[in-house]
Amino acid sequence: MSCTGTDILTTGKRIIVAIDGPAGAGKSTIARHLARHFGLLNLETGAMYRAFGLKALRAHVPLDDLAALTELSKETSIRLEVGEAENRVLLDDEDVTGQLRNPTVTDAASRVSVFPPVRAWMVKLQQQLGAEGGVVMEGRDIGTVVFPHAEAKIFLDAAPEVRGMRRFDQLGPEPAQQPEEVIRDLRSRDQRDRSRADSPLRPAEDAVLLDSTHMTLDEVVKAAEAIVEEKLAAMGEPAAR
Repeated sequence: MSCTGTDILTTGKRIIVAIDGPAGAGKSTIARHLARHFGLLNLETGAMYRAFGLKALRAHVPLDDLAALTELSKETSIRLEVGEAENRVLLDDEDVTGQLRNPTVTDAASRVSVFPPVRAWMVKLQQQLGAEGGVVMEGRDIGTVVFPHAEAKIFLDAAPEVRGMRRFDQLGPEPAQQPEEVIRDLRSRDQRDRSRADSPLRPAEDAVLLDSTHMTLDEVVKAAEAIVEEKLAAMGEPAAR
């Protein structure tokens, strides 16, 4: 992958922006904006887990069978390619981008991600993708595990009810679930993410907490921009647009 447009990272350390937070917090939206705004690559790690969850479903591998999932990971290729509106997610060279927001796939991603061997495989892949810096990477454990030395760390959160309604609005005009079902599923996912033994969801000690419960999207965007701009200034880098 390569970055087009003005490159703010031609000298010195290439910045890594880590955005963590629970489901429905708006991480993908903010990451896409920051990538465009600052000329960085957007690596959506959640999409990578969803792609693996999709493969497990297709292969009829039980989502609680660690041995089978580990074997499946050994024969799985996941790549991200920069697209005009969002990243394209290639699962074994197939573009599966449009299939990854299905609630069943999202739930599968949460279930397979609790296993340490699966996470270790995925973390290694994520570290390879972001090794050179110049990226915005969002997920559940970017600032704590994948890139603990990232220069800019944001923990984006919101009340479960607010996040649930945002996720419901993403389901389109004929949603398969009712709002209360979406919120219930999101709470269940929160519990799994926060209580798993390996890399539980939590803010990094040096992350900036950004609660968007009572904020408009524009307000969240501006706050995130300011966080990154401050880090760039500390690194002596210009903030390109």
